[in-house]
This record gives sequence, structure tokens and C-alpha cells, in this order.
Amino acid sequence: MNERDALRLLAADLPSAGDDCAVVDGLVLTTDMLHASTDFPAGTTSYTVGWRSVGVSLSDVAAMGAEPLGAVAAYAPTALEEEPLVDFLEGARDVCDRVGTDYVGGDLDTHRELTVTSTAVGRTDDPVPRSGASPGDAVCVTGEWGRTAAALDLFDAGDVERANELFRFEPRIEAGRALAATATAMMDSSDGLARSLHQLAAASDCGFRIDADALPVHPELENLSADPETRFERAVHVGEDFELVCTLPNSAVAAAREDCPVPLTLVGRVTDPGEGVTVVGGPGESDSRPLPDRGYTHE
Repeated sequence: MNERDALRLLAADLPSAGDDCAVVDGLVLTTDMLHASTDFPAGTTSYTVGWRSVGVSLSDVAAMGAEPLGAVAAYAPTALEEEPLVDFLEGARDVCDRVGTDYVGGDLDTHRELTVTSTAVGRTDDPVPRSGASPGDAVCVTGEWGRTAAALDLFDAGDVERANELFRFEPRIEAGRALAATATAMMDSSDGLARSLHQLAAASDCGFRIDADALPVHPELENLSADPETRFERAVHVGEDFELVCTLPNSAVAAAREDCPVPLTLVGRVTDPGEGVTVVGGPGESDSRPLPDRGYTHE
């Protein structure tokens, strides 16, 4: 079975595992596993591996609106070597420093391919789940979309320096904290905007109507993808941008934009569940159409 089928199989027995983090006595807890074959293209530096591996778990903490307390990682390359290990540690520490927390250790092993498992812990008295969206709410996103899609193009083209820079995203901890006061639902976009919306729709029993023309696309993807339709497809489906997707009461959007430390863009509305997840606008389009449930999957 694929990853999503496995998650559905486990959901009935793990009722606390439906959000970006589990919540235990005021703490949020998350863990992620990354592999060379699915997560780190050829040319990814050990520093970037450390940064990105720990960053994905910190992004989950951000999606709950929590304050990070620390992170650990189990690092398993094909062989233990001093320079890659030191570089990995530096990247892991630096992403933690960027969001005001500590990298506090982990485990070492070897594996047939580079594999990293990271865990992050945070604290909040009022975590934001995926299940609170209501018809009429606004849908907002942080930052710009297509960052990872652009990085993958640059890895393929041999521009590994710029590709690595794009791969080192900043977890939206401060934004998550700022949005927590008014967000009715929130998650990070690890699997892409389209799949995130479908996951939010399932959790909140609602639909979404998204304006393609409102979505902020990363300038690097704008430069690399000349065709507007291809650019939109990659911005919403490739995934791994680790921006936040949230729903807010309409009355709270203006204040949320002022409080959010990164750009917050209104991209759509929450609709009734029978309407599904749809998109309007975009190149040559005027009618509403379904937004396919397609995105990043570990395979």
C-alpha cells in the first residue's frame, strides 16, 4: 500500500494522530523520516540535509501555533564520516537557532541509503487543529509557493548552490504563533497546497474554493517556468514548501496580516462540504473546476 493508504489504516486506532503534531499535556510532539531517494536530490549538501531534516519537524510545531522547545534527529548515512557529520550537525543547529530553539542531540547509525528521522517538541495551551474550519471562513497562506519545485529544477540543471539555498526553508514558527489566536484550522504544506486543502476538508468536513490568480508564486519558479499553467500546477502540487495554510474568520484577516511576520495572502474561502475542493481563475480559465488531490508522497 502507499503512504496515504497506510495512514488511513492506522487512523482508527490512533485518534490523536490526525494533526501535524500529537498533543500531550500541553506539549506538541512530531516526528518525520526522510530518505536520500525521496527527499535529498543529488547535490544536496550535508549541511542542507541537517537543516531540512530538522526543519520539517519544526514546521509541524509551527502549524500547531506552538513555541518550539527543542529538536533531535537520528542520522544514518551509508557510512559515518567526520566532515558530513559535522556539516549535518551545523545545519541542524542553525535551523533551530533561526527559530529560537535548540538542537539537543539524537542518535547515530548507518543505513543502505541516507536516512534521517527528526523529532521536535513544542508547547502551547491552545493548539490549532485541522478540524475547525467553517463555511464562510477565509483561506490564507504564508509566504510564496513553488520554492521546492524551483529547487528541484535547479538541482537537475546543476545549479546546486542555489538549489541548496532554496531547500533551506525557514519554519514558520513566528507566523504560526501569530496566527494561533484567530486561526480556526491550520496545517503546514508538506504535501503541497492541493493535498493540504483536501486534508483540511476531510478533517473539518468542509469544502474550499481557491482563486488561482491570488496564489503568490515564488520568483524563482516564475523565472524557471515560462508557461503559467505549468507554473500553477507545480506551485500547488509538488509540495515540500512548508508554508502554512490556515482558515480565519473574515473579520480577523486584516489584523492577522498586520500581526504575521511574513506575507499572509487571502487565496479563497471555505465552502460547504458538498462543493468539494475547487479552483477558479488561472491562465485561460473562468469556470470553477475541481482541484485534484495530488501532491508529494513518499514512494
